[in-house]
Amino acid sequence: MKKIYQTEPIEIEQKIYDVLDELSIDYGVVEHEPLYTAEDLNKIKEQAPGFHAKNLFLRNAKGNKYYLIVAGDEKAVNLKEVKKIIGSTNLSFASEDRLMKVLKLVPGSVNPFSLINDEDRVVELYIEKGLLTGELLNFHPNVNYKTVTISLEGLKKYLNHIGVTLNEIEL
Repeated sequence: MKKIYQTEPIEIEQKIYDVLDELSIDYGVVEHEPLYTAEDLNKIKEQAPGFHAKNLFLRNAKGNKYYLIVAGDEKAVNLKEVKKIIGSTNLSFASEDRLMKVLKLVPGSVNPFSLINDEDRVVELYIEKGLLTGELLNFHPNVNYKTVTISLEGLKKYLNHIGVTLNEIEL
């Protein structure tokens, strides 16, 4: 894949590229207007081939466990169902403050790459089975105005390197 940088990467974005480059993982980068919702992804699908995802940063009822649920961008996600599948108490979206504290990000930028910022390893990652078919995957590199296209094997290599377990979930 071709690496395309239209603007200079900022530090939280650059550390993603540094790890991908260090591990010799092939990836592409597309710059676009900021995207905030899964619906917004339709604007870039022609530029970024492969699966696009919604990334839900959740917490349990006590607020002492965090989960990143990654599902296809058009997939409906029922939090009561997810709660049962992962064996959690009631789930809700983590606040902006919690997102900043745990992943050092603002809303709209969360994705599996973000787990590099989870220094205390408190976030459990669950990716929908349908996204794990070998197709290319697309995620923001800690900023919501760029998208990185990467292979499933590349993502697995990245996650392994940063010490994150990829849990498969059927939604």
